[in-house]
Amino acid sequence: MRSDCPQEHKRKKTKMSRLHIHPESHLVDRIGWLRAAVLGANDGIVSTASLIVGVAAASAKPSDILVAGVAGLVAGAMSMAAGEYVSVSSQSDTEQADLARERQELRDNIDFEREELAQIYVKRGVEHELAVKVADQLMAKDALGAHARDELGISEISTARPVQAALTSAATFAVGASMPLLMVLISPSDKLVPIVSVASLGFLALLGAVGAKAGGADIVKATARVTFWGALAMALTAGIGRLFGTVV
Repeated sequence: MRSDCPQEHKRKKTKMSRLHIHPESHLVDRIGWLRAAVLGANDGIVSTASLIVGVAAASAKPSDILVAGVAGLVAGAMSMAAGEYVSVSSQSDTEQADLARERQELRDNIDFEREELAQIYVKRGVEHELAVKVADQLMAKDALGAHARDELGISEISTARPVQAALTSAATFAVGASMPLLMVLISPSDKLVPIVSVASLGFLALLGAVGAKAGGADIVKATARVTFWGALAMALTAGIGRLFGTVV
């Protein structure tokens, strides 16, 4: 047994060194910016294309269609930025309130908090004696961080970032909205509706595939999902535009 100890130690050391050289990269690390980016671009394509198709179906002039599309791009980007900032700020406020309460509890009754953390590890399958040691070591290094992560579920990955979410959503919305607008500029007026519709569905399919690839999801399912809802939105607005155009 003693002769095997140095070899075992060497294997462990080699494994640790490999972990430092080749750190693992997880797809969940992208969840914050990826969600905002996909949501912004998808909303930009769908809302702007639907607006353009609806206005065009009402027999509007090309210049009016372009003005409506540009107005939709600006208004939508600002709405996305404001909405994301407000909603994610609310999440951030809740996180900060929980952290403040946890910080106070650590000051008032650290022994109870240590046992509470240990019980979390026990429920995950760690023996109580070892769980207490783990809790001691983690709290000695960063007590609030340990409780935030394991008791409250707040980590570096899930932490709310209002400004990042707002800017990402606004920028990707503008990029998405510019695609159907480009089709307006290059399409003949008599074929504007079918060209914008088909091109926008193509953009949505591409967005779904790229988002699924970046997030490690099923590409076919993601592509079909965004394409279906985009087609439905454009069909409804085209019907409403044609109806109102006929009535007026």
